[in-house]
Amino acid sequence: MKKIVYVLSVFVCLYSCTNQKEKTETEEKKATYCLTEQLKKTTEIIPILEKPIHEQLSLSGKIEYNENDLVSFKSLLQGVVDKVNFELSDYVQKGQVLAVVKSNEVLELTQQKRFFQNQLELSRKQLKTKKELLADGMTSQQDVTATEYEIQLAQIELDKLNATLGMYRAVGNGQFQILAPKNGYIVQKNMSVGQSITADSEAALFSISNLKQVWVMVNIYANNLQYVKQGDNVKVKTLAYPDRIYSGKIDKIYNVFDDNEHVLKARVVLENSDLNLMPGLSAEIIIDKQNVIGNGFAVPNNAIVFENNKEYIVVYTDDCHLTIRKITTIAANEEYTFVEEKFAPNEKVVTKNALLIYEELNK
Repeated sequence: MKKIVYVLSVFVCLYSCTNQKEKTETEEKKATYCLTEQLKKTTEIIPILEKPIHEQLSLSGKIEYNENDLVSFKSLLQGVVDKVNFELSDYVQKGQVLAVVKSNEVLELTQQKRFFQNQLELSRKQLKTKKELLADGMTSQQDVTATEYEIQLAQIELDKLNATLGMYRAVGNGQFQILAPKNGYIVQKNMSVGQSITADSEAALFSISNLKQVWVMVNIYANNLQYVKQGDNVKVKTLAYPDRIYSGKIDKIYNVFDDNEHVLKARVVLENSDLNLMPGLSAEIIIDKQNVIGNGFAVPNNAIVFENNKEYIVVYTDDCHLTIRKITTIAANEEYTFVEEKFAPNEKVVTKNALLIYEELNK
């Protein structure tokens, strides 16, 4: 019996020592893992900071044109489009010829101009002749004055016609040009060669905006009104560029419910220097609620690695001291996950390449 106990004791000791040795070797292996220079170039590491825990409100919206910058063109005349020099999204400059239209109205005005030009030329010749006759006593001053008055009337009509044709940008042959009223991008286009246009049409032939600023129209449902105030800081993301976050403020809340969508609209004005905020894009608007529910260490969401329904992060101390740490979530928003765990001042978290380094540490 004593022999059996002795053998078992030896076996347990050997197993324990072997297990301890394997564990020590694993820990040493993990401890000796270091970031390579190549990997470090693409790895992002940031401090883990303790922050107030804010709840967030996520609202839907849409990118729209800045209405204060949008210029729409509607024709003052009827006609048929002869030529179009632009396409949708083209950049145009003020004064550039965008289209040429043939119009019977312009043709009639041109004919009237020719009539008064001829009338004026004839009246001036008559005046010259009558002045000569007046000097010879063969006509009266009243006759000369009447001719001078006719010349004045003809000149007034001619000036009026020239001004009208100039306003319509007439170029002869019954044609008139449509010029760009400002610098910007063609954001709407409703004209093509051969198309008939009318002066009473409600649709604009084209619209121009410089797109340097856009509006984000936010949908606020009644149950969220208490959380949204003018001046609130917001973050905006679009479906086209989900990783790009734009910061702005609620600069106006429209105090009338939209009949179609049954929401109250709010407006965020955003700079659009890269032109990625294209009107028509759907957007997500994130607002921090004013209530604060304590403090917690804030881990960026892109630093979290999920495995077996548990959450882990890679904690960085230096290039050769990286550890995997399990975290316990107490709150989360669109940007951060707040955790129960505490962190030392020199500890940071890997946000980019976290999964890759996590797998290396687990080998």
